[in-house]
Amino acid sequence: MTQAQAPDRPVVHETRSMVFRQYYLGCLSQASYLIGDRTSGRAVVVDPQRDIGHYLADAEEAGLRIERVVETHVHADFLSGHLELAAATGAVISYGSAARVEYPVELLAHGQVLSLGTVTLEVRHTPGHTPESICLLVRPQPGGPPWAVLTGDTLFIGDVGRPDLLGSAGWSAEDLARALYRSTRDELLTLPDAALVFPAHGAGSACGKNLSTETSSTIGEQRRTNYALAPMSEDAFVAAVTEGLTAPPRYFEYAAHRNRELRPVLHEDAPLPLLTLAEVDAALAAGAVLLDTRDPQDFAAGHLVGSINVGLGGRFAEQVGQLVGPDVDLVLVGEEDTAVEARNRLARIGYDRVLGALAGGLGAVGSDRLTAAGRVSAAELADLLGQVTVVDVRGPGEIAASGTVPGALRIPLPTLITRLDELDPAVPTVVLCASGFRSSIAASVLRARGFTHVDDLLGGFTAWNDGRRPVEHPS
Repeated sequence: MTQAQAPDRPVVHETRSMVFRQYYLGCLSQASYLIGDRTSGRAVVVDPQRDIGHYLADAEEAGLRIERVVETHVHADFLSGHLELAAATGAVISYGSAARVEYPVELLAHGQVLSLGTVTLEVRHTPGHTPESICLLVRPQPGGPPWAVLTGDTLFIGDVGRPDLLGSAGWSAEDLARALYRSTRDELLTLPDAALVFPAHGAGSACGKNLSTETSSTIGEQRRTNYALAPMSEDAFVAAVTEGLTAPPRYFEYAAHRNRELRPVLHEDAPLPLLTLAEVDAALAAGAVLLDTRDPQDFAAGHLVGSINVGLGGRFAEQVGQLVGPDVDLVLVGEEDTAVEARNRLARIGYDRVLGALAGGLGAVGSDRLTAAGRVSAAELADLLGQVTVVDVRGPGEIAASGTVPGALRIPLPTLITRLDELDPAVPTVVLCASGFRSSIAASVLRARGFTHVDDLLGGFTAWNDGRRPVEHPS
């Protein structure tokens, strides 16, 4: 497994008996956990990502055997690695007792204690984000006070899990928000202030709306600073946690469905087929989407007509999931040595229909097959105002905080595909974001959809907002 495929450096807490590791995957804002007992050699993994090599390697290094995978709920924002870990280790898969899935699991009761030896985990049912959500109290010594609580998507640092993701399954946001109120008050705020809080997500995740960049805290700190834990009535809580929620990414419903299914496992070290240009052309003719995974400046210098630019340097899988449906075949173009990484990152959200990668990258393609992407400077855009459609693909919060280019249409990137009818493909268009990364994605999508003249703003709104040009602030 390459370094780029691994999560960020794990946070390690160790005692004489306990091994505790938090793995934080920045590109999905996702945290997972390995908890083991040195005295028994037994371990569990909580909320694993789909590529599991780092859990296996770390468990082996620490002399642990992974015997159980615990999911705090059925995830919607990523495809979990429970089936991969079960296949690799024989581990039992566990959820809270309200979960319903299509593969063998051992359901966990409220108050049930999982003993690893000296280290124990206590299950707390905490419905709200989903009906089956649970939290896990970690005790390094049996009967001792909880050292930490793994809160899944029930409690984040600075927020709680959004309650509106199960509308299509018949659960109202209000009903789940009321359950979340009771869960946070009855099961979490009753814990000692010193207990550490380890959630399943951090800033950037669409599973909440106000997540901190911190990846751990304490119950006491959250009691003091988390708006959702402030003293308030149940009705006030429901209003607070349901206000201002943005539309979830398009792939969430698909990922949640796949997490309930018995599906093929990912073989993360398997090579990816390398395709000739003729094979790529045939795939595109059959309806495949060409993903160019290079940086925007490289893409702008030359790319295959019709390709979509989603660089590996950003939130790659999430952004692909916002723009491309899960039922579409994908062909990758980029550096040949990053193709497996790109495949695995797409697999993390359940996008398994990757046919292969262009052999040799664009270095193997003649210049007659390449086209450049238009990019304009802030000064050039200032001269074009009134003659072009300007589209700002940043989020509402970003625009509210800093303003936008006068007259710009505000279409956040996650909603672009569903709002194309608001734009005229025949009118010259300039797309902007904060720095130029998301705007390259959006501009490439528009070109692939038949827009005839699309540029993106070099340097994004940061370049525009230098005090020399007008800024429009939304009411």
